[in-house]
Amino acid sequence: MMIRGVGRKLPSLFRLSSSSPYSVASVAGRNSWPQAPSLEREAADEKNDMLASFTRSSGFTGYSGFSRGFASDALSAGSSTGGLPATVVALKNPTNQIVYDETVHERHSPGDPSKRAFTYFVLTGGRFIYASALRLLLLKFILSMSASRDVLALASLEVNLSNIEPGATVTVKWRGKPVFIRRRTESDIKLANTVTMSELRDPQEDSARVQNPEWLVVVGVCTHLGCVPLPNAGDYGGWFCPCHGSHYDISGRIRKGPAPYNLEVPQYSFLEEGKLLVG
Repeated sequence: MMIRGVGRKLPSLFRLSSSSPYSVASVAGRNSWPQAPSLEREAADEKNDMLASFTRSSGFTGYSGFSRGFASDALSAGSSTGGLPATVVALKNPTNQIVYDETVHERHSPGDPSKRAFTYFVLTGGRFIYASALRLLLLKFILSMSASRDVLALASLEVNLSNIEPGATVTVKWRGKPVFIRRRTESDIKLANTVTMSELRDPQEDSARVQNPEWLVVVGVCTHLGCVPLPNAGDYGGWFCPCHGSHYDISGRIRKGPAPYNLEVPQYSFLEEGKLLVG
């Protein structure tokens, strides 16, 4: 590696030394120096001494062809560089015109018109494939958020009301939550409609909470901390939460305790006589 590096540097150094006014070939003696500063003269002397000692020790009498394969100017054959390496000429003469070395192989111009249609076809096909893959991923992501068939089957619940006696409360499971279905008597309906709105924490008419005054359907989860209230209990004859003492009336409205809201009324509908669909 050291020999190759020295081989790259020697031709340029020898040419610079031969063209210098301070070289051995151009100066007959030390006494015939031109008028130059003493520091430059000493540097030129040291360089000439080093070159002379190297040529004597290596045994090379002619160095013009030595290691030419590793010289930088050999790469730009046919170019006129004035004896300087191509890299030195390029640094001293910057230009925006790029000149390619075609001594080794022919340079093919980019953008062959005969292949332009094929290039457009390949690019268009690739973009179409990318767009199709992105569309497929987007559809899969959207469909993954929709409910599956088993979930949709549990989203609604059909209840037979013919077996529920007046004044009784039935608890069914819907979407993992208990749902209270109460068949109210005439006295229950009358009591629910005689309540003054100013007495309620969450004011709501009884008619707004039922579709049929005889049937009350509410979610059996306390609005305080999610406990399950006990039916037919409490100070108002509706539901009582044993966790923190919330009392609900016969319409599922909060009347006493820490619960802030009334019992939730789910979406339901009457299919036919004696049939109820929750959800």
